[in-house]
Amino acid sequence: MLEMLIWILVFVISLFVLIKASSYFTNSAEKIGLYFGMPAFIIGVTIVAIGTSMPELISSIFAVLKNSSEIVVGNVIGSNIANIFFILAIAAIIGKKLKITYGILHVDLPILVGSAFLFALMIWDGIFTLPEALLLILGIVIYFLYTLSLEKEHEDVEIKKEMKKELTRKKRLDAKTIAVLAVSAVFIYIGAKYTIEAVINLSEIFSLGKEIIAASAVALGTSLPELTVSIIAARKGKPEIAVGNVLGSNIFNTFVVMGVPALFGTLIIPQNIITFALPMMLVATLLFFFIAQEKEVTKWEGYLLLLFYVFFIGKLFNLF
Repeated sequence: MLEMLIWILVFVISLFVLIKASSYFTNSAEKIGLYFGMPAFIIGVTIVAIGTSMPELISSIFAVLKNSSEIVVGNVIGSNIANIFFILAIAAIIGKKLKITYGILHVDLPILVGSAFLFALMIWDGIFTLPEALLLILGIVIYFLYTLSLEKEHEDVEIKKEMKKELTRKKRLDAKTIAVLAVSAVFIYIGAKYTIEAVINLSEIFSLGKEIIAASAVALGTSLPELTVSIIAARKGKPEIAVGNVLGSNIFNTFVVMGVPALFGTLIIPQNIITFALPMMLVATLLFFFIAQEKEVTKWEGYLLLLFYVFFIGKLFNLF
């Protein structure tokens, strides 16, 4: 009993450290990018996009190095489900109604659906190979290139003005920013290391598969940065940020959080992930796709999505 409580405490603290350190790391990297003249939009689609998904990515790499690679696929699928069934749901409920823009509907949404089905086909046979991992990494390169080409076509004048103000104001690179970047990187390492250690030990204590804890507790915990961003966006009446955040995070998870860890070792694909969690992720993706056809996500659709998430967690732990 004492051992269980200790590892639960270790899990909560290390996950908190991982998430907070990732946030500090991202903010510092963003400031450094602005100092060196990187366009604000490029910083957004690279540094910020990677930063909000860093907890999933780093913890997944650690899982492979600890010979617990089944955590990776559980983390990816669980995070993608949490982003749609929980984060998008909460944002829709808080925002009352989330309007979906034309660009997201006609390009980003099909990319989301396509990436989800490509990923499903890759792991359906229970094997995930290195060439498949490289194909997923190529996918994020294509997505970034598309995003950058879109910016060239539709230049955002206000963003560029703000960037110029920031560069004028910040004449030198603050030593504190570099220090925060370095220290936060160390804490990301520590947080990820002990998060995975806790998952391994808790799975043994509760006699659960590591992928089950990864698909539930780890996935929800590492999705907290996306939850924060989406709630703030919904409250401020910026639904396109809330929806775009979920879309971008899911695409990034599928292409990068699944692809990059496979470069460090072979990924194990548990059968229970294929038979239940994977179909649930596809249901979530398709449900989002059909809801989005109306160009909005209503409060009541948010409640419906939340019911799906409760069902997913309950079924995962055999409560239903």
